[in-house]
Amino acid sequence: MGTPDFAVPSLKKLFENNHKIAAVVTAPDKARGRGKKVSVTPVKEFALKNNITILQPEKLKDKKFIEALKNFPADLFVIVAFRILPEEVFSLPRFGSFNLHASLLPKYRGAAPIQWAIIKGETGTGVTTFKLAGKVDTGNVYIQQKINITPEDDFGSLHDKLSLLGADVVLQTVELIESESYKLLPQDDSLATPAPKINKETGRINWQTPAVEILNLVRGLSPSPAAFFIFDEKPFKIYKASVNKNVNLKPGEIKQNKDELIIGCGEDALSILEIQQEGRKRMDTASFLRGFNFNKN
Repeated sequence: MGTPDFAVPSLKKLFENNHKIAAVVTAPDKARGRGKKVSVTPVKEFALKNNITILQPEKLKDKKFIEALKNFPADLFVIVAFRILPEEVFSLPRFGSFNLHASLLPKYRGAAPIQWAIIKGETGTGVTTFKLAGKVDTGNVYIQQKINITPEDDFGSLHDKLSLLGADVVLQTVELIESESYKLLPQDDSLATPAPKINKETGRINWQTPAVEILNLVRGLSPSPAAFFIFDEKPFKIYKASVNKNVNLKPGEIKQNKDELIIGCGEDALSILEIQQEGRKRMDTASFLRGFNFNKN
């Protein structure tokens, strides 16, 4: 059960290792964009190419959907980047259901663990597979595997690394459950930290904040939805930046020359490396400044 790109490597790994996939469950098709062209989920694309049965319920508690699940000879449900399952669904298989979560639980429980790990300045994270329980992201753990977060990582790069790492761990977990020789480890709730859903305001930059924290926000939200600031009542998204300790600017003060854009922060300053004005494409700063002058606005 899964929907976005993050889930595809796990599905592919199981498929290529000769595990019988009775069906995939993914989100319904949606009309997107100006032309309202109907698009399918990445998981559905993979299933179609490989002749795997597909279920796309609108509501997970729908009786017809639950009856359909009962008709499949599935011993185990594997959940990767999907909606919150009701107990009447996740308790159906003989071996129950497990979820792949993109953090080292109980840290960063919630919808956006990859983003928040970077935003909070972590230097390491990982993936966890756990048996589904009544409360979200609280189940007992099968396997955890760690990965470093490099200074160059942003949400996009770390997402891809964890997706591939997660696929390996999903396969290991399935084989562990098949062996029926494993020990589930409980999570320590006292160590839990939240990773709530990202909204637009999450990305609004407060220039009173130290530059290193703003840099982490930029990294954690790049390439999407991107951290942003407002100038002349217009939003500007920042995709890449670096801490600048060599200039002395007030918070929010902008210094611009031919190919540099530096903005003062609560501590140090931020050099902007890639930027996008609303209605324009993403550009490196030097190219952007050839057509825009912050000092004249």
